Amino acid sequence: MDRRSIIKNAGIAGVLAAGAAPAVHAQAAVRWRLASSFPKSLDTIFGAAEVFSKAVKAMSGGKFEISVHAGGELMPPFGVVDGVQNGTVEMTHTVPYYFYGKNPAFALGSAVPFGLNARQMTAWMMHGNGRKLMNELYAGYNMVSFAGGNTGTQMGGWYRKEIKGVADFKGLKMRMGGALVGEVVQKLGAVPQSIPGGEVYQALEKGTIDAAEWVGPYDDQKLGFNKVAPFYYYPGWWEGGPEVDFFVNQKAFDALSAENKAIIEAASQFAATDMLAKYDAFNPKALKQLVAAKTKVLPFSQQVLDASFKAAMEVFAENDAKSPEWKKIYADLRGFQRDQVLWFRFAESRFDSFMAQQKL
Repeated sequence: MDRRSIIKNAGIAGVLAAGAAPAVHAQAAVRWRLASSFPKSLDTIFGAAEVFSKAVKAMSGGKFEISVHAGGELMPPFGVVDGVQNGTVEMTHTVPYYFYGKNPAFALGSAVPFGLNARQMTAWMMHGNGRKLMNELYAGYNMVSFAGGNTGTQMGGWYRKEIKGVADFKGLKMRMGGALVGEVVQKLGAVPQSIPGGEVYQALEKGTIDAAEWVGPYDDQKLGFNKVAPFYYYPGWWEGGPEVDFFVNQKAFDALSAENKAIIEAASQFAATDMLAKYDAFNPKALKQLVAAKTKVLPFSQQVLDASFKAAMEVFAENDAKSPEWKKIYADLRGFQRDQVLWFRFAESRFDSFMAQQKL
């Protein structure tokens, strides 16, 4: 039985737990570098790359090693795709929507306003056309993608003042995750800012920005946003289930043995599952602690959600007109989402709504 069969039958978790890899076929050692977009302080989102690296090393018996470098260590956090594209590094761990400026369709590989939730995103990527369509796009940048995690539905950010209605967005300087949602909030009157995660706290503390969104309670508490902005809104309608990806230089990937290619795919799936599980496990406790520290956790009003949805649809129509890649992939995503919303309405949503009302 070869290693791929062992991995398939025993599972990667079993391989890692055993602390040893199956017998390694004789082959040259491979050493890669991974440039992350995230700071080391965020152990869940940055940590997924470390989980991936450890899995690759374990499954290859130490023959395939990938060193992980935090955002800014090898290159700027938003320069990682250029680094992979030109072969400066073999791979990156990042969020596709950061590169919306290259082509609006990049955002569809991660999250768009009022898009798929985490489970739906995984379904579209694995059993819809998602991964196929996105890799067709990424091929134009000398890259191939693999799942790198998901945060689940995010929170709507931290604000110095209450957001009671759409008028409160007028002139609001807000750090947003990607240019797409920036275009949407601009239609609401806000002034979007693009700032790497490791620099957001200082900008909020100094008043350079009035509000900021990152991920959710666990990460946001680590970054200390509650110390400089008291109002915490939900939901993050622009990130219902954002996928984080591993981008691999196509030439470097093609040079791998079939066995190492299989290891990359298996390790990425393990890291992706682990990231979402961690966020689901850690966010509840962090939210309780934030509330205990006097954070005001508030829902966006129906007026804000309705206006945001309308603005998002306008931006999507504009993208249809300027990017044929966006138009093709977006149509496929929305078609898939219609069926997902129908299914979730009958089972998941009803169950979750009922359980939210119970005293456990």
